[in-house]
Amino acid sequence: MGKKAAHLNKLNLILGFGLAVLLNGCALLPQSGDSTTLPALDTLYDYILLDGTTQKPISVDEMADRLVDSDVVFIGEFHGNHASHLLESQLQNALYQRRPKQILSMEQFERQQQPILDRYLDNEIGEAYLVNEAPAWENYTSSYRPLIEFAKQHFLPVVAANAPTDIVRCIGREGDKYVEKLPGTERNWIADEPFADIPNYEQKYQSWIQEVRHLSANAALKSYQAQIVRDNTMAESILQALRDNPGYQVLHLNGAFHSNGHLGTVAALHRMAPNLKISVISPIHTLMPQHPITSPEDFKQGDFIYLLQSQPNKYVSASYRQKIMKSLFKNADAKPCL
Repeated sequence: MGKKAAHLNKLNLILGFGLAVLLNGCALLPQSGDSTTLPALDTLYDYILLDGTTQKPISVDEMADRLVDSDVVFIGEFHGNHASHLLESQLQNALYQRRPKQILSMEQFERQQQPILDRYLDNEIGEAYLVNEAPAWENYTSSYRPLIEFAKQHFLPVVAANAPTDIVRCIGREGDKYVEKLPGTERNWIADEPFADIPNYEQKYQSWIQEVRHLSANAALKSYQAQIVRDNTMAESILQALRDNPGYQVLHLNGAFHSNGHLGTVAALHRMAPNLKISVISPIHTLMPQHPITSPEDFKQGDFIYLLQSQPNKYVSASYRQKIMKSLFKNADAKPCL
């Protein structure tokens, strides 16, 4: 490398670091025994767990000690992120060691899939049948298999907590009136009050959806109604599991948006059962894995947060992303609603 190229490379690194700091608006947090930096995130499995109160690193075992009295523990994840799924598996085991009466609740399975999930847990069907016939999410074997197998090995209940995708999709298309078309069985697959208000959530959701899709006001409202059907249904599923299993602790997995800031599913559950002790663990992407940094805003997302690397960019070409999204929505639109 020539001197000029080396100089430019060094300058780019300095500018990149400065930009990351400005974007995150924060200073480096201390590690135990180190007053300057947090440890590096060397692999995609690595994460740094931080106490939301002290803002200092904490181990999974230390966190499990703190969570042992919680009725419900929410782990927010970035779907498909190896670090998220590793933490989920490790915490599942750590909490089980302290409180064996445990229920695994999952966004990744829907209420109508409960019978087939139960058949798998009872060894009546094999994994291929579960994956293909439920059907499970496409990343089931790489992301959720360890959690389901742990529950299966220890005879723990697993709750298919979510609302059915097809019902949610049709609400997003037709709005809340679509629920009136559902026959009795399918109506039971979503919450009794599917559109119950979740304070401070709609503004957050609308800000996000407009960044992603730029919808009209009417379409954005329907999209939000579809979203809160998921949140209210998952919250109701969790509460029912607790009522069916007194004294148990629920470990619930969902995408981070459903639990960040104690909103979404967390707020819906709190509305249904305000006396429950609920704890939230939220993931935070770090822009610089070798020099992780945080902002005060990060610590508003959960009682504990964990830093992790971003997954590879799924799309670089905007035109290719648009092509794929168009294909997905075309396929979804092709499925008839009632």
